[in-house]
Amino acid sequence: MTAIDPTAHLTAEQIEELGRELDAIRDEVIASRGEQDAAYIRKVISAQRKLELVSRGVLLFSIFPPAWLLGTAGLSVAKIMDNMEIGHNILHGQWDWMRDPKIHSTTWEWDHVSPSEQWKHSHNELHHTYTNVIGKDNDLGYGIMRVDEDQKWHPFHLGQPLWNLINACFFEYGIAAYDLELGKNLHKRRRKNPEFRARAKAVGRKIRKQVLKDYVIHPLLSGPSFLTTLAATFTANLVRNVWTHSVIMCGHFPEGVQVFERRSIKGETRGQWYLRQMMGSANISGSRAMHFMTGNLSHQIEHHLFPDLPSNRYAEVAVKVRALFEKYELEYVTGPLPKQVFSAWHKVFRLSLPNKKPRVKTPDREQELVAAATAASRPGLGGEGV
Repeated sequence: MTAIDPTAHLTAEQIEELGRELDAIRDEVIASRGEQDAAYIRKVISAQRKLELVSRGVLLFSIFPPAWLLGTAGLSVAKIMDNMEIGHNILHGQWDWMRDPKIHSTTWEWDHVSPSEQWKHSHNELHHTYTNVIGKDNDLGYGIMRVDEDQKWHPFHLGQPLWNLINACFFEYGIAAYDLELGKNLHKRRRKNPEFRARAKAVGRKIRKQVLKDYVIHPLLSGPSFLTTLAATFTANLVRNVWTHSVIMCGHFPEGVQVFERRSIKGETRGQWYLRQMMGSANISGSRAMHFMTGNLSHQIEHHLFPDLPSNRYAEVAVKVRALFEKYELEYVTGPLPKQVFSAWHKVFRLSLPNKKPRVKTPDREQELVAAATAASRPGLGGEGV
């Protein structure tokens, strides 16, 4: 938490008025949803499936280097599309209003080792409710990193750049572990809990299904290209994982993004909740292609404000939201991808070291941050916070 509250100049009345203005933006989009939006998501799903099919077909001949390069690139893009613009947004219920059982948050399953039902609980219900609240939002630092100067430093934190890199490379598995709350459920007593065992078995089944598809069936179909197809699929998953991790880091962790104390959300009003989303998120600037490949999570601020609005509408919403930032004299944290990635990783490295100067903390703040730091010092992989 920064020493100076960037929202201190706002009165309670102004915060509630901000909330009403944001509600009006949301209501306007909901009232205007229609066939053009429905056609968009159907077109994206169709394009993704065709790209994946063609790419896997090309990889049947991956023993030839041009086919390997073309197929791997296409499969990487297809997997990113499936996870970001399609899966993530469908599972948020952004397209439930279409009443299409094939494109609905209750029926969709994605190309991912984390079962959609478990992801929806940890992400939609927990992360988006407690965005950037230390000790409540487990997406904050993925449970393996120190995320605030006021958190007590431990020698374990020296390794957080390495933990974060490993998490990036195997991000989908980190998400599955995070959804299971694996860190706190590794104790023998917790492992025997029937609910945990059922969820762990569901993850195991999903992992087996993904491994069978990507690393057994498709390579076998390639015949003499078995090993090169295996390498291509691994590379595509690696590219997807690193890309997704980078986008999410840029939306939650660059310098300028605020974190919050648990006590700060007691009795939180609608306007205060909106304000926390605004201050606890950051955007990525860029082209339409950039926005599409991020699943429109380059508009992370707008997504945190309105997680159930269709992703293709975030660009128009962003113009109105940014105007409100200016009106209420708040900082709209945004920048190109390289800048945001550098800023997020700089923060990871900076907080891996002890503070240069001691910071003054209230007794309540000290108690809360010690608890959060203790939890973060346990080894384990975290998950996706978009």
